[in-house]
Order: sequence, then C-alpha cells, then structure tokens
Amino acid sequence: MPVTSLAECLDGVRDVLVAVPNHGLRETLVAIRPFLDDQSRVCWATKGFELHSGKLPHQVVAEELGADRYVAVLSGPTFAREVGKQLPTAMTVAANDSAFATELAAALSGNNFRAYTSDDMIGVEVGGAVKNVLAIGAGMSDGLGFGANARIALVTRGLVEMTRLGVALGGKKETFMGLAGMGDLVLTCTDNLSRNRRMGLALAGGKSVGEAQAEIQQVVEGVMAAEAVHEVAAKLGLEMPICHQIYRILYEGAQPLEAVGALMGRELTAE
Repeated sequence: MPVTSLAECLDGVRDVLVAVPNHGLRETLVAIRPFLDDQSRVCWATKGFELHSGKLPHQVVAEELGADRYVAVLSGPTFAREVGKQLPTAMTVAANDSAFATELAAALSGNNFRAYTSDDMIGVEVGGAVKNVLAIGAGMSDGLGFGANARIALVTRGLVEMTRLGVALGGKKETFMGLAGMGDLVLTCTDNLSRNRRMGLALAGGKSVGEAQAEIQQVVEGVMAAEAVHEVAAKLGLEMPICHQIYRILYEGAQPLEAVGALMGRELTAE
C-alpha cells in the first residue's frame, strides 16, 4: 500500500530502492538519511551525471550516506510500461559487494524479469547517462528523414563515445557491450516509448526544447544529461563529437542540419 511518510516507509526496512530523476537524487538521499541505520543497504535506478559537479550517482550516495555502505545501481533496457505489463525484460545490477548484487538480482528476478550482476558500477552508470543524450540525436536523425543508415551510424559511433568516457572514468570496456551499455542505448534510440527519442523527433520538427518538453509531459533526462556529459568530457579532454553537437543544438542554438554538417565534415580517421 502506498504511503506518504518517509518514516513509515522506511521503518524496519533494510534494503531501500531510490527511483527518482537524477536532479532529485541528492535531495532524496538527504531526506531519507535520518531514517537509515548502519545496516541499511541502498540501491538506485537513477541515471545521469549530477549537473555541474559531474558526479555519478554512486559518488553522490557516498557523500550523503557514507562510503562504507552496501550500495547498488539498477540499469539497462527497461521501459517501465513494458515492465508493468510483465513483458519479458532483462537488466543489470551492479554493486560494491558481490553477495549483495546476487541477492538483489534474485529478489528482482521472476518469470518475466531477469537481472544480471556486475561489479562495474562506474560503467553501468555512465551507460545510463550517455544513452539518453544519444537518443535525442537518434530522434533528430529520424525526424529529419535521414534513414536507417544514419541511425545505425549514430548508435554505433555513439557507443564508441560512451565507452571512451566510461573507460576514462574507470569503467570496464566490456560493460558497454552489455545490457547497461549497448542494450539500453539501442532501446532508447530506436523505440518511441523513449522520451529522449521523442524529444529529438520534436526538435527535428521545428519545436523548441520547451515546446517539446511540454508536449512530452515527462522529464526528458537527456536534456540535462547533455550539459553534464559535455562538462565532464571537457574536463577530461575527451572528444565526443556526437554528444557535443547534441549539446550545441540544445544549449547554443545550433540547427540540426548544421550539426550534421559539422559531423560529416570532420577529418577522416580510422575506426
């Protein structure tokens, strides 16, 4: 039964799942902190870098709840509507303790839901952050009528950018070939249940970010993620040309066709 009191919700609870948009994560952690004890284990389904600080969710959690707690992140290709309909779904649980990851995966799994475990929290979190940005680009590409070749080129080269950033931050390259990397990226870029893809379609149709957001009527996390990813990549000195052009469209007034020209006109390099 739903409750509106955090004290009541967390009374006697050992495992806590936080499922809020990234910009509300820190505030939520501060709110639940008084109701946790040393044995409380915390997991989250939040995706993205914290804006301006550039911190991943596990870093925010460590700051607010302590660094010696058992924690985990849930990520992967999981549209909530399909999960709610009990359609077959698979996702990833990454934790700082293998036993906790295994226990949590078992608790989440059932006839139509399967959770795989990982010890790469950084890689899983970076995949969840960058895929939303790239999905906006995929929506714009399709909205402009560029076809399947352009879409798959964006997805494939976008995966390269995601991996480059994740490895630079300490993630494992193989993580990006799995559900939390390629799986979540392909889903979010190719299906219209994706809010981020719908944002890109709307932008390609001439709508502003504000107009598209009002039409979608849900948080489009890729918009804020584009700024955060841009800032993190700049600090690290990494080239992420697709994410950079999406940032320019969202924040600098660049036109989609102008951004495409900039990408297609880049110096040729080896794959």
